[in-house]
Formats: sequence, C-alpha cells, structure tokens
Amino acid sequence: MGSLFRSEEMALCQLFLQSEAAYACVSELGELGLVQFRDLNPDVNAFQRKFVNEVRRCDEMERKLRYLEKEIKKDGIPMLDTGESPEAPQPREMIDLEATFEKLENELREVNQNAEALKRNFLELTELKHILRKTQVFFDEMADNQNEDEQAQLLGEEGVRASQPGQNLKLGFVAGVILRERLPAFERMLWRACRGNVFLRQAMIETPLEDPTNGDQVHKSVFIIFFQGDQLKTRVKKICEGFRATLYPCPEAPADRREMAMGVMTRIEDLNTVLGQTQDHRHRVLVAAAKNLKNWFVKVRKIKAIYHTLNLFNLDVTQKCLIAECWVPLLDIETIQLALRRGTERSGSSVPPILNRMQTFKNPPTYNRTNKFTKAFQALIDAYGVASYREMNPAPYTIITFPFLFAVMFGDLGHGAIMALFGLWMIRKEKGLAAQKTDNEIWNIFFGGRYIIFLMGVFSMYTGLIYNDIFSKSLNIFGSHWHLSYNKSTVMENKFLQLSPKGDYEGAPYPFGMDPIWQVAGANKIIFHNAYKMKISIIFGVIHMIFGVVMSWHNHTYFRNRISLLYEFIPQLVFLLLLFFYMVLLMFIKWIKFAATNNKPYSEACAPSILITFIDMVLFNTPKPPPENCETYMFMGQHFIQVLFVLVAVGCIPVMLLAKPLLIMQARKQANVQPIAGATSDAEAGGVSNGGSHGGGGGHEEEEELSEIFIHQSIHTIEYVLGSVSHTASYLRLWALSLAHAQLAEVLWTMVLSIGLKQEGPVGGIVLTCVFAFWAILTVGILVLMEGLSAFLHTLRLHWVEFQSKFYKGQGYAFQPFSFDAIIENGAAAAEE
Repeated sequence: MGSLFRSEEMALCQLFLQSEAAYACVSELGELGLVQFRDLNPDVNAFQRKFVNEVRRCDEMERKLRYLEKEIKKDGIPMLDTGESPEAPQPREMIDLEATFEKLENELREVNQNAEALKRNFLELTELKHILRKTQVFFDEMADNQNEDEQAQLLGEEGVRASQPGQNLKLGFVAGVILRERLPAFERMLWRACRGNVFLRQAMIETPLEDPTNGDQVHKSVFIIFFQGDQLKTRVKKICEGFRATLYPCPEAPADRREMAMGVMTRIEDLNTVLGQTQDHRHRVLVAAAKNLKNWFVKVRKIKAIYHTLNLFNLDVTQKCLIAECWVPLLDIETIQLALRRGTERSGSSVPPILNRMQTFKNPPTYNRTNKFTKAFQALIDAYGVASYREMNPAPYTIITFPFLFAVMFGDLGHGAIMALFGLWMIRKEKGLAAQKTDNEIWNIFFGGRYIIFLMGVFSMYTGLIYNDIFSKSLNIFGSHWHLSYNKSTVMENKFLQLSPKGDYEGAPYPFGMDPIWQVAGANKIIFHNAYKMKISIIFGVIHMIFGVVMSWHNHTYFRNRISLLYEFIPQLVFLLLLFFYMVLLMFIKWIKFAATNNKPYSEACAPSILITFIDMVLFNTPKPPPENCETYMFMGQHFIQVLFVLVAVGCIPVMLLAKPLLIMQARKQANVQPIAGATSDAEAGGVSNGGSHGGGGGHEEEEELSEIFIHQSIHTIEYVLGSVSHTASYLRLWALSLAHAQLAEVLWTMVLSIGLKQEGPVGGIVLTCVFAFWAILTVGILVLMEGLSAFLHTLRLHWVEFQSKFYKGQGYAFQPFSFDAIIENGAAAAEE
C-alpha cells in the first residue's frame, strides 16, 4: 500500500560532512525539511558543545531584534512581510549582522535616553509653568483680602497665625506638584505633623501630564504651603519628600514670577522643537528597521537552528569531519543527496558528503505525508496517538466515515447548508486568511479544520434530505404518496387519532427519504423516526466495527504475525459476525418480510422484536407464543442457527484467551526459551523482527514473561468481548443526538419563529423581522455551533474508541524533521528544541 494508508518507510543513515561544508549542507537540509537528526552527544552539557558560542551570539542577536520589534510596535509602525524566506546567511555574514544590530540598538537606546531626558525636562518646565500660574492666583486672592477681620478669621480656620497690626511676622512658603490621588493623605499628614500650624492651598492641573519613564498619562495638582519658622519648613519638606511631591522655586515678588514664567515658556517652546526633531529621527530609524526586521528574524533563526543542529553531531578523531545520524524517508534519499551536493558546491569544499544507510533495530519515527486537505484528518488521528511504525493509518478512511457519522447525528438540510457555506468560504479565502496570522486559538482551530467543516456540512445536507428535515420542516419534492382513506371530518376533529398506514399509500413508497406526510403526524411521528434511526445506528455501528477488525488483518499480514492472524483476528471477526452482524441481518429480514400491507403471518402485527429475539438467542430462551396466525420464527431453521452461532461465538472466547499464550510457551520450550519474533503484544505494533524486511523499522524487544503474556491476553480478550457489546450500544448515540437535534429545531420553530409568522399587518412585519433575527441567532448559536460541537465530539469518540481500538495501537512517535519552515512558524522556541 502507498504512504496514504501506511506511514513512510524510514531509514537510519549516517552522514559524514567536512567541517567547512557542514554549515552549508545542514542549511540545504533545513530548506528541504526531510531529515530528523539524532543527538549523538546526549551526555554532553549544552554549554560544553562545540558551537555553543555561535548559538549564544544568535541569542544575543535575537534579543536585539526583539528590542527593535518592541519599539516598532510601540510606535505602531507596520512591519514589511513579503512572505518570502531568505536563505540562511553564510557564517561570515554573522559579523555584519551583529554589527548592524549593535549599531541600531545603540542608536535607538541613545535616542530613547535623550528623548526621556528631554521629556523629563519638559515635564519639570510644564509643572513649573502651572505652579507659577496657580500661585499667582493664590497671591492675587490674598492681596484682594485687605479686611483684617476676614483675614484673621480665614487664618484662624486654617490654623495659621498671621501677622497682626504692630507685629512684623513673615510667612514662608513652598510650592510644588503632587499626584492627585495622594493629595488627601498628604493634607492629613501635614495637619497632624505640623499640628495645624500650616496653611495649604491646592489647585488641580486640568490637562494630564505624560510620565517620561513609562509614557503613562498622570493627573497632578499644584499646592502651596505657608508656614512660619525653619523648623516647620524642614518638617514640610520631609513630608513632601515622603509623598514624592516635586518642589519648585517660586519667587515672592510678582515681577520675578512674571519674568520666570516668560523664561519657562521660551524654554518649553525650544524643548518642543528639540523633542519633535528627536521623535522624527527615532521614527526614521524604526521605519528603516521595520522594512528588514522580518527577514532579519528569519536569517538569525536559521543560523541558530543550523548551529543547534551541528551541536548534535560528533567530531571524528582528526577534528576535520562531522558525523551525524539521521532518520530519512526511504523514497527521498536521492533528493537528500542532491541537497547535500548543492551544499558542498556552495561551500567550495572538494570532498563530497557521504550518506550511508545503517542497519538498526531502533524503532523508526512515523511519517505520514499530508496536504492541506488531509492534514486536519491526520491531526484527529494523531491526537489519539501517533501510529506505530508502518501501522495501518485510519486517516484515509476517516475522511469519509467521520463526516458521515457526524451527519447521521446532525442531519438537517438547513443547518448543514450553513455549516457547508462557512467551510466553503474559508476554503475559497484560505490564502488571504492564512496570511492574516492571528493568536485567536478558536479561529485557528476552525480555520485548520475548514475541510472537515465543509465535508460535515455537505454530508449533513445529504442526511437532511434522507430525513426530509430542513429547519424542522419537510420538503414535498415528489408529492406525498399517502392519501386519506378515512372520513375527513372524523380525522380533522380527532387530533390524536392514530391512522393505520395499511391501504393509505398509493403505488410505490416515497422515492427518496422520508415521506413529507410524517411532518404533520402527531402521535406516531417520534415512534416511527425512533425505530428507523435506532436501527440504522446499530447497522452503521456494526459495519464500522467489522471494518475496524478487518483493518487488523492488514496489520497482521504486513508484519507477518501468523499467530495473531489465526488466533486473534479470525476469532474476533467470527465473534462479531455471528452475534452482532446476525442481528443486523435480522433487521433487514424484518424490513423485507413484514409489511403493513401484507396479511398474516407477514403483517406488521406478526413482526417480532429484534431486541427480544437477540436476548432470547443469547440466553437460549424459548420465544413467547406469537399472536394467532403468526409464525414463531422469521425463517426456517432460525432456532438451530441461533444456537449454533452462540455456541461458536462463545467458543471463540477461549481461543482468543489461551491459544496465543500457549503457543508462545510451547515455542519457547522448543526453541530453548527463545522469544518468537512478532509473537508478543508489543511486537504487533512495530513488527519486532520483521521490520527489517519493511524498511528496517523493527526493534528487539525484551522477552516478556509468560505471566505477563497471559495477563495481557486476558485483558485484551475481556476488553474485546465486553467492548463488542458496549461499543454496539455506544453507536446508539447516533440515534439519540439525531433525535435531540430534530426536537430542538422543532422547539425553536414552534416557540419562536411561528410567533412572528402568525402576526398580521405592518406591525406583523416588524415583529416578524425581530423574531426572525432572534430565531436565527438561536439557530446558529445553539443548533449549529453547540449541537455541532456536541456531534463532533461524539463522532470523535466513536472513531477513537469504537473503531480504532479494533486495530490501532498508536504507540509510535512522530517524525520531526529539521525544517526551517516549521522553525520560523513556531518561533524561537521551536528553534531551540
């Protein structure tokens, strides 16, 4: 089979590179992305490896680039991203890049420091300007109050002793600026520390000021404090220092204040000019850096990835040759050799690289080639567990079975159309949407699964046509084949009258899907749909499980595991066919043989219950006597066949339980206690001894104890036998979720949209518009998103547990090649791994 159905055949190769050509060759392999290197120095500390200094230099360059990126984003400058990936620079180009980044960083830091100093000066001058203005107002108010009684009363309220006639007392003062939120506490502290012997006036600065340290906008207030004596002055200054208030000199004379204010305004204008020039220079530097920043990041990360990979290599004795071990796909060895030849030519080396295939028993990685369509389906499988090497890959079959089983639960033509259109829109716009890289995790999940969403929508439209269900209503495409054979007035007056389908159909049944007449049925609509959906759920489930068991046959034959093929696969298949597939056959026999239009013994009254028949079969019970003129069994010899099937199925259980361990024990005795190749349960997934014939993928497993083999086989047998019953019942979730989805859609139509449809007149149109909008929101939010997510998770469980457990081990590890594309996509963290 091709790589679509199994992982690629892998080979472990040894690579010899000349030291001068190693960098260029690894660079070419990184562009190719088909080689996974092994670490040949696992015990060597990361700081003791050969190219650790180069990796550190790359880390330093990345730090400088991140600093530039931070400054560019801070200014909102768009970074040019052409989408192209430049080649990895030569080692000698590292010096030029380091010099460029060093120059840019130093220049930008110097500009930032100058700008911060200028902004700090500007802030101080601005605060001083506000102080001069506000204090002038304070002094003007004090000059206007010449009435001594009013002045004495004012000073008495504030707790300051002012000058009285005949006294030559002079008040000192300090002025400053403080954060507005600290002002109440500041005022209380002054009052308590100075015991009310100070007079405080404050006024808010209306415009917020910019903090030069972090660029935040802060609100401040101007204050002036009057006091008497040096002791109070010292105390006031300490309090101001504790509250981080900034004090400024303020002259006492009005003329001096006006002169200082004019000087401050002149200096502010000059600073504004210098600040503008500084910001323009900074902007030009950042714009120039933004044009190349993406390419610089790519170049540095490629250099770092190359040196990190070279640290995985070994040096030979002469210190002139690097030796590496790597996993490569067998089909791509020639492509890899061509890439190595190109790298050698680029480096100018005269010694060609050597790529030797090694014989090994190590377990190879699993590599499944995917494209944009199959990638999402493969991700669903790998989320359960990465396939063991060369194990059957369920992804190709999941492409069909996953959307189909989803559609069985989600079957609605209208809801499926909404989902399909959403998926189709993402597919049509995928190039533009992929270019708009976003950190929104939910959107990335939706976009990554766009093909799954589209297929789920298309399949749901198909099952919606089968159910004849569109937003809980039906389409009368071909015209109903049912006609009323009773008195019309009697039928219309008796709402819950259950009509017999016998004689009510004209000609053949409805040609495709459900007859639309079931939409208007009342009492027996759910009964009929339940019986139909329950049976098809069991039918699909049993077929799905049988297909899973058949997949195990492909694994056993590929790995030449004859014991598992004879004593596991055959008993498992027989057990499943004789019990559960037989039950499916009974359903088809019942559908074909019994009908409402037939007479006894094949009328609907004589049709037996499949569930009761199956229970009687397993328990060897005698069926209950049928109604008059009806037959006990559905066909001749049914009782004998059922007894035989149960006995054979039960006989398969000890074969599954004991045959394989006993044969292993016997073979070990004959081989002088030597393990049988491919006999243990661990070997089944990887083909222990036979892996060499399939690409060298096997590995010697330690011999299992016989007791462990018996325990493992017992667990697998019990799990399969009990799981066959529980897994069959688990597929009834197809019926349950389909019923729930249909009922929710009907509830929304009946209790929401029908209210708007019953309204008449101009007001009715407005009401209908509002009701329809509400119904549409509920339909998309609940029935499409929430119900869709629920059906998706149930479908995922059916594939992981019920289907894949029959053949899929999932005990491998993924192939992670050295690829520049993956490293650049995942950022610096991926480059370090």
